[in-house]
Amino acid sequence: MSTLQEFQKLVISNASNAKGLIVGEQAPDFTLPNAFGHLISLSDCLKSGPVILKFYRGEWCPICNLDLREIQKHISEFNKFSTKVIAISPQKPDDALSITQKNELDFEVLSDSNQDVIKTYNLQFDPGEDYHKRRDLSLLNGDGSITLPVPATFIIDKNFTIIAAHVEANYTERMSPEEILKVLEKNK
Repeated sequence: MSTLQEFQKLVISNASNAKGLIVGEQAPDFTLPNAFGHLISLSDCLKSGPVILKFYRGEWCPICNLDLREIQKHISEFNKFSTKVIAISPQKPDDALSITQKNELDFEVLSDSNQDVIKTYNLQFDPGEDYHKRRDLSLLNGDGSITLPVPATFIIDKNFTIIAAHVEANYTERMSPEEILKVLEKNK
């Protein structure tokens, strides 16, 4: 590939079949380790209110770091809705700790090392051979795999119903905190 734009188009094309779950579907429960190795479940988090569930590619991804920092800036506004934020990547808990500390995050960052939750939410994809020549995901992912999650945001109500979903093959586009707040306000 000759240009960054061509490279991005190829990755986006390879991600286009990972559609994710949709509004109205039931969010599958899960239990995963956080940055400190403690097990966190979706069902426990939903007991106090809605959950903002963010899937990101990894702590090595600058766009993911920017997105999670933007979420952190609005955490007090999310708290007004008794909302918890959970971020999930295919990396190990040590990497979750790294991104938590680097970005000063005050929400749960979970490790889906074997990508079971990523698969369950229909987000897993292979970014393609050209991508693998540029970045060795087997060294970055917890299970040594070469797949990634499509970046996604789900807002889940206390009944496990997905009330908003943003699943975008173009990894540069994320659901903004303002959009999340509109959904929370509408569904309070």
